[in-house]
Amino acid sequence: MSEDSISIDEGQAVKGPKEFIVEELSDSEDSSVAETSSEDEQRERPKPEIPPEYWHIQKLVKYMKSGNQTATVISLCCLKDHDLTTEINQMAIQDIGGLEVLINLLETKDLKCKLGSLSVLSELSLNEQIRRCITDLGGVSLLVQNLTDPARDLQILVAETIYNVAQIRKARKHVRKFNGIPKLVDLLDVNENCLKTPKEQLSADELENVNIAKAAAKALWSVSRSRKNIQVMMNSGSVPLLAKLLRSVHMDVIVPTVGTISQCANDPSYQLAIQTEGMVKDIVQHLSAEDPSLRRHCAETIFKCAEDATTRNLVRQAGGLDPLVNMAKDPATKEDKLLLAAVTGAIWKTAISADNVERYDQLKTVEVLVKLLENADEDEMVLKNVVGALCECLKFKHNRDVLRRVDGIPYLVNLLNYTFPPLLENVPMVLRECAEDESSMRIIENLDGVRLIWSLLKNDSPKVQANAAWSLVPCIRNAIDSGEMVRCFVGGLELIVNLLKSNDSHVLACVCAAIAEIAKDIENLAVITDHGVVPMLVNLVHTQNVELREHLASAIAYCCAWGSNCKTFGRHIPYHAFVIPSKLMQIDSLGAITPLVAYMADSNAKVHRTTALALFHLSKNAFNCITMHESGVVPFLLKAIATTDWDLQEAAAGCLANIRKLALEAETCHLIRAQDESSEEDD
Repeated sequence: MSEDSISIDEGQAVKGPKEFIVEELSDSEDSSVAETSSEDEQRERPKPEIPPEYWHIQKLVKYMKSGNQTATVISLCCLKDHDLTTEINQMAIQDIGGLEVLINLLETKDLKCKLGSLSVLSELSLNEQIRRCITDLGGVSLLVQNLTDPARDLQILVAETIYNVAQIRKARKHVRKFNGIPKLVDLLDVNENCLKTPKEQLSADELENVNIAKAAAKALWSVSRSRKNIQVMMNSGSVPLLAKLLRSVHMDVIVPTVGTISQCANDPSYQLAIQTEGMVKDIVQHLSAEDPSLRRHCAETIFKCAEDATTRNLVRQAGGLDPLVNMAKDPATKEDKLLLAAVTGAIWKTAISADNVERYDQLKTVEVLVKLLENADEDEMVLKNVVGALCECLKFKHNRDVLRRVDGIPYLVNLLNYTFPPLLENVPMVLRECAEDESSMRIIENLDGVRLIWSLLKNDSPKVQANAAWSLVPCIRNAIDSGEMVRCFVGGLELIVNLLKSNDSHVLACVCAAIAEIAKDIENLAVITDHGVVPMLVNLVHTQNVELREHLASAIAYCCAWGSNCKTFGRHIPYHAFVIPSKLMQIDSLGAITPLVAYMADSNAKVHRTTALALFHLSKNAFNCITMHESGVVPFLLKAIATTDWDLQEAAAGCLANIRKLALEAETCHLIRAQDESSEEDD
């Protein structure tokens, strides 16, 4: 019996407590049994098995906590033998408080403990969560302190750990706060002979110096993601040191150096420094490197810096246009979307210069760019840059012919169906260039492209709205029957008039330019007049924005042709007069005449031209002529007649003629009245 009871006990032990609980509750109510069984099912779900390595790592951390220096160093060495990039091993260290121990070891004076701790932290910090823990535990300040340690191998490990940790914003801020940036910049200073000598020929000390510079460049690469840090780097003298590293023969030094320069190129002052330090030529040379990441960072740097005309010229003079186009054609590049985006972006910005477009034409760049549009699944950033580059190239008529010949317009019109705002900013602009060519305009009309452009006026982005309105100008001008086409868009005229309520000056300027074209059709002018275009235009006349002044005056000129619009422009009380009631007492604040006369004092010749045209049309109303004369318009018009601008001369002369005609009529009436009065006195 004793043996049987032992066997039963063993059986119960094997079953565990769960079965015992079920047996004890077997006589309870049905509902209780159901609840218990569901709980049992949850408990019996398989849990992930914890490998023995987990417990072994935790034992090593315990030895680090309680042991002496020798035990700590041995534990760190053993810990380094494990794969610290796996999540379970990282959890083992975190769960037992190992991160705190490793960070505390950075405060010790024992070099071996520091080296062991950093070798572990440099691997652990590849994990984003651990980076945050290191930062929250105050590890960044200790890392910065150790940058000044004379041990070179320690400096390398510290810089590599900072490179990992500084991927997060808080850590980058701490590096700057604890004065780590100047220390990292100091580590970049390496003898130029070491940089130009192959590693095989370097001594151990020289090789270590090169490795320190490489690690420091990597750390600054991460740190430079912050604009404030870029300024500190610049003030710390990083520009000439990075320029020196850029001329190195060691590829592993060049890659982080160019990466850092690419990040810093976001800052306009750094862009100028890159140009003045002569880095552009070296960056262009590295465009032909075998490393795709190096080529990408070089192209990104050109993309960011080529807004400046001098930099664009330097890129061309250094022979940088050819490798950019060659990379855009390379099938391997098309597989790397980040590289392709950087390359097409560089082509876009460098194409702003006419001299560069001339070279791009020789390389048949338009055909290359259209080939990239054929891929329906192409990355949107690539498409944005491709369209931007085409826009610059199509400013020249022969390239519009090339685009039409290779059937590129349908691809561009199709892009209007996308929703990516930066892409939608560029597509209307390239179609605007196409619309300047009548043959291309016919294709856009057949593809219903004008309607799609018009629909972009509903977009939430002010820049998309502005570019869409601006591209409508040549589309309306060169359409076969523009008046009928515009009227076919249901609610289209009301939509564009309502955009005159925008707070963005550029949107208002582009909308005014489009309204000037729409108003050339008398039926469309009648419709937009009913939608209240006249008072909306008058509300804008007090603007100081030169671009808006130019197109607003043009819109007013062409809107005068319908009904009593001309009279209304001279008498309407602007909205601001109701907001500031005291202005109702000032006759100068009423109507659009006096503000338009003030436009003639502007220094911009385009503003003079459109303003003179507006004043000419407004002068067809006698009351407006009187207001113009009282506002002192005559000296401005006389000056305008003496210019070499034929359109300005004609408009100014017409306005003066109307004013003079009214004056003569007034004088005639006055003489007749005087004669009548004298005859009555004689009688």
